[in-house]
Amino acid sequence: MPLHSLRRPFGLVLAILTVALPASAQFGSKEKPATHAWSNPTLSPDERASMVVKEMTLDEKISLLHGTGMRGLGPVSPLAVDSNGGAGFVVAIPRLGIPGIQMSDAAYGVRSSGENGRYSTALPSDVGAAASWDTEAAYQYGALIGRELRAQGYNMSLGGGVNLTREPRNGRTFEYMGEDPILAGTMVGSVMKGLQAQHVIGDIKHYALNDQESGRNAVNVNIDKRSMRESDLLAFEIGLQVSDAAAVMCSYNRVNGDYACENKYLLTEVLKKDWNFKGFVVSDWGGTHSAAKASAAGLDHEEPGWFFYGDTLKNAVQAGQVPMAEINDHVHRILRSMFATGVIDDPPIRSVVDAAGGLEITQKLEEQSIVLLRNEHAQLPLKASALHTIAVIGPHADVGMISGGGSAQVDPPGGNAIMPPGKGQTRWGEPVWFPTSPLKAVRAKAPGASVQYSSGADPSAAAALAKASDVAIVFAYRWESEGMDLESLSLPEHQDDLIAAVAAANPHTAVVLETGGPVTMPWADRVSGILEAWYGGTRGAEAAANVLFGDVNPGAKLPVTFPKSDADLPHRTVVQPPPESVPDWSKPGAWEQILKGLPPFQITYDEGLKVGYKWYDAEHKQVLFPFGYGLSYTTYSYSNLKVTPGKTVRLSFTVTNTGSRAGAEIAEVYAALPSGTGEPPKRLVGWNKVKLNAGESKEVSVEVGPKYLSIFNVDKNAWQLVPGDYTFMVGGSSQNLPLKETANLK
Repeated sequence: MPLHSLRRPFGLVLAILTVALPASAQFGSKEKPATHAWSNPTLSPDERASMVVKEMTLDEKISLLHGTGMRGLGPVSPLAVDSNGGAGFVVAIPRLGIPGIQMSDAAYGVRSSGENGRYSTALPSDVGAAASWDTEAAYQYGALIGRELRAQGYNMSLGGGVNLTREPRNGRTFEYMGEDPILAGTMVGSVMKGLQAQHVIGDIKHYALNDQESGRNAVNVNIDKRSMRESDLLAFEIGLQVSDAAAVMCSYNRVNGDYACENKYLLTEVLKKDWNFKGFVVSDWGGTHSAAKASAAGLDHEEPGWFFYGDTLKNAVQAGQVPMAEINDHVHRILRSMFATGVIDDPPIRSVVDAAGGLEITQKLEEQSIVLLRNEHAQLPLKASALHTIAVIGPHADVGMISGGGSAQVDPPGGNAIMPPGKGQTRWGEPVWFPTSPLKAVRAKAPGASVQYSSGADPSAAAALAKASDVAIVFAYRWESEGMDLESLSLPEHQDDLIAAVAAANPHTAVVLETGGPVTMPWADRVSGILEAWYGGTRGAEAAANVLFGDVNPGAKLPVTFPKSDADLPHRTVVQPPPESVPDWSKPGAWEQILKGLPPFQITYDEGLKVGYKWYDAEHKQVLFPFGYGLSYTTYSYSNLKVTPGKTVRLSFTVTNTGSRAGAEIAEVYAALPSGTGEPPKRLVGWNKVKLNAGESKEVSVEVGPKYLSIFNVDKNAWQLVPGDYTFMVGGSSQNLPLKETANLK
């Protein structure tokens, strides 16, 4: 979604404000919807869409192919008066019974839209949801967002981020689903499946290779076809297979020379032909840069306005530059998606959001997302009855927990918790804290203890408080947002020094991290406990307290690798755009400059297939915490691996809870492909999350389809299972795989 800088006052862009409204915006009526032949729900979505297309005028067709503007992003059509106030609006066609499309940002909850967003539930960040490795939890995640979208009058979500964590300093890592395509694709597909079950159009984004934010409107990503098909594109492919999502949002960046939103290889050859995608492609906001080229490449819909897909596109059709068949295909895809998802047969009806139900769900989901990274000497869970004094330390830990910024931002109830009452309005580009207080949550768990707070602004005072306490809990954070990348993976505001000082004063120190992705931890071996809580949402503090005090046994595992240092990453620094590739917002015409195209600068993903843990494996780099890693308050063992080749490979093995309390173990399956395939040392090919009582054993099975064991053959433009020996490995993380067996696959 849009750059934070694109939301600046548009006195700067008077040139575009003079663009006339398209002819397609000149029609419209308030007549009562009639019953039409395509109103029959027993017909297929394709049949219904085809019937409507035949009855449409050219102006009506063009009207479906663009938005009506967005305040702060260029001109707004008078017809946007019917908009719900969301990120995008497409006008209705009343005479044909086609409703408008009301779009809202909804990455980890419904974004604020004036009064529509007053009661939106903020869920754990998307990367936190991925840490659960739980497809049913992901389904519930999407279902909650879908219900709240409908209650607020929306029928299309703009969530569904699945860009892989090639660059963990990406400011939107928190919006995505980690570094592995099979995990990320499966999880985002489950989220979209739950969302679309509520009769809301789902959207998977940002297609493709939008793996960093710096200069995203200008950057050209260079990568070979095999690498993109086996990594970033595979995540999208799996997500669409799982969910049948109705829309895909193309990204801002160029890929191998062409903008993603006019890239025929991405949009037509791969998405629509190879994957047989039936839905429609919507541009990211301001991601359209042409009419004829974009249309021919496969872009179906421009947002937020009509710079290219209004009269410019209509004139191109009338001049014979764009075939009518092409227009009809765009329109058919949009209408088919509306019928397939039920937004026509079952339109949203405004209602009151179930706030209490949302709070319960988000807390349970966050409890499944928190990863226990370190627990020396069984420091955790804390025993409230044995504690007399507890120190809670960290910036704003008395009032709230931080959230991710940009178009994903959900307005917290009552406003930004660190601001004075009544002055907590959220603003683009400023960190927002949800009013979920760690201090209050800890006090509620240990009512018999004296729980004292220090912000950590004075490390000496914080250390003194820690020294005088039985245990110290440090809540550390790092804010991340759309439109920016991180300079490094370290914690900001000298928090590393604060944690080191507290740990030196009290060895019984636990750290709770509120981050959107991996962080470096120079103090890791000096603290007794570490929890990664991600951005915890509306009930993050309550969930974290339940894990700290043992009411919940943690079972989440990392969907991203935590490296030891920035120097271990594939690219030591984030490539910054040159000045000519950045819009000059001090001058008029900046928005138009973006739309017409900024000079490209180059990024080469020469790590290719080696994304995330595959990079560290192949380069023999030690990591801080590996992909798939996570501790529990119990322990597990693995035994009896059997591999049965066939059309799908079936693995069976036994997992035993060897500890003293019930828990859930995420049993992970990896495969090493035959030598000579040019693949990294291993890849994730499946997993099973199994619940076990203390002392209980269960036989677990995982089915692995051929695609997950294949390489992409560029010459044949097809997946190929290479005959040879495949080694299957099973265990509790990518670096803890006690079971191994080799099978010859033909």
